[in-house]
Amino acid sequence: MVNKLSLSLLFLVWSGALWAQETLPVPVAIQNAYDKSTRSLSGKPGSKYWQNTADYDLKVNFDPLTRLVKGTADIVYVNNSPDSLKQIWFKLYPNLYKKGVERKAKLAEADLGEGVQISSMRIGGIALSKTDMIEQGTNMHVNVAAIAPGKSIKVSVSYSYVLNKGSHMRTGQVDEGSHFIAYFFPRIAVYDDIDGWNKYPYTGEEEFYNDFCNFKAEVVVPKNFVVWATGDLTNASSVLNPVIAERIKKAEQSDSVVNVITEEDLKAGNVTRDKAFNTWKFDAKNVTDFVFATSDHYLWKSSSLVVDLKNSRRTRVDAAFNPSHKDYYEVIDFARKTVKAMSYDFPKWPFPYSHETIFDGLDQMEYPMMVNDNPLENRENAITLTVHEIFHTMFPFYMGVNETKYGWMDEGWATIGEWLISPMIEPSMVDEYGVAQTGATSGSKDDTPVMTLTPDLKGSGSFTDSYPKPGLGYLYVKDYLGDELFTKALHHYIASWNGKHPMPYDFFYSMNQGSGKNLNWFWKRWFFDDGVTDMGIAAVEPIDQGYRIQVINKSVKPMPVDLTLLYEDGSTEKIHQSIGVWEKGNKEVTVEVKTSKKMKKAELGSTYVPDKDRDDNIFVLK
Repeated sequence: MVNKLSLSLLFLVWSGALWAQETLPVPVAIQNAYDKSTRSLSGKPGSKYWQNTADYDLKVNFDPLTRLVKGTADIVYVNNSPDSLKQIWFKLYPNLYKKGVERKAKLAEADLGEGVQISSMRIGGIALSKTDMIEQGTNMHVNVAAIAPGKSIKVSVSYSYVLNKGSHMRTGQVDEGSHFIAYFFPRIAVYDDIDGWNKYPYTGEEEFYNDFCNFKAEVVVPKNFVVWATGDLTNASSVLNPVIAERIKKAEQSDSVVNVITEEDLKAGNVTRDKAFNTWKFDAKNVTDFVFATSDHYLWKSSSLVVDLKNSRRTRVDAAFNPSHKDYYEVIDFARKTVKAMSYDFPKWPFPYSHETIFDGLDQMEYPMMVNDNPLENRENAITLTVHEIFHTMFPFYMGVNETKYGWMDEGWATIGEWLISPMIEPSMVDEYGVAQTGATSGSKDDTPVMTLTPDLKGSGSFTDSYPKPGLGYLYVKDYLGDELFTKALHHYIASWNGKHPMPYDFFYSMNQGSGKNLNWFWKRWFFDDGVTDMGIAAVEPIDQGYRIQVINKSVKPMPVDLTLLYEDGSTEKIHQSIGVWEKGNKEVTVEVKTSKKMKKAELGSTYVPDKDRDDNIFVLK
């Protein structure tokens, strides 16, 4: 056992202005939002903040044999902006698979087709011709009579396309009787106070940015096909065998796992109502998207738990999967524990939706109330994947961030969620997702600032700037503030922006206000600046009753100082200091250790410090 040692930190303060008073570089579009009072320097929505919305009435027929998706969308679009809109921009996401469309994703030529076929469109009661609908890849826009501020307009569209069988990119056929159908309907793009219409095309790499809307959906599939979807199933008794429908009700009130659909049910062929086709009805309010999945041979395990002690509200957690995928028999447990941890441990915010379905698919992708996760043989990988994708419920679905421009605003949170929650499910786990790669590639040509727009990221930076680097930034601030103050600040951000569209500056300033600390010194260096992440031990010197250890930071990036000291008697001691030791811009930190023991070796570094050059992290005393 090591005796308690007194430690003192001496800082060599870099001359110049105080870093704590540093301001962040603000682009013109953000400054304009401050000038117009749509956003504020406090980090809260401005007094004139607005966002547009819509009500979607979706009717879709899906034929699993031909993979034909055919449907109608009746949309009531509300213009809450101060602008008269003379155009409406649409997203035709399935056009990713249209021949001739520019894309970053690598798709097999055999999977390319004709894209979305619009057979009719009416806007404001006026029928549009083909020439009125101007397609540009996955974007389409039409000119309209001006939609005045505060007014709404009705859009009706009939469409069809063939769902991709191969080149599964977040959506498509899973196997001969299972399909995950996402981004399947023409939807109105976001019009916001920063960029106006969101005209970024969908290339297959960058993710999404959608308005919060209400969806009513009717999904027609053949007998024996079960449908899982965003929102609440409102007619379970009309489409399912009464026994199956009762099991869902039981699961909604049960802490234990209920086998909603068993192998015996599948063999008997009596899961759904005995009709040639069944119409599944769903209702989802204030969500950014609607997706559905279907299968005629999947098991269904379900359970629920109280996620909000104040009102005893429960969330149902589902796992729908192929019986041959053995890892999925545990996924229901991983998913339930993730929802519980999110509600009570991190971020300690009651899970916001009535259900979460983990669907056995071919991707690793999140959607409102749904997850499309491929099966995995490694148990730890199955845990981290389940946690990561469910954590996206908070970011970007509860917090409507612009994933297309700022992927780090959701992926970074899913990454820290994965790091923190996975060991709660399996205590022996240490998840190091992306940390080593962050260190190894720091300072390289592709290592750009986190604030680089996601479409502009290249090579390794496409991963590190979206996932581990921002995740580390959040982790370091959590360590610096302490759990209680960090949670207070994060809850301030969530309460201010849930159901809205926060941008990076809204996050930075919300955390400043919520914590009562000006964190710009850290935001600037970690999110805006580039450069290596590299520290080292410059010297270890004996002093009266102890040692002096000099740690240098060879970059501008503030990182925690973690020292492991080995003494000649075989005992060890660990010293941890948060990023606060670099707050004043100093390049060196001196740690004085008071001890009567003889030190043999000092080592710098820990799991979540991405040090590029570790050759100078070990100092052996002679």
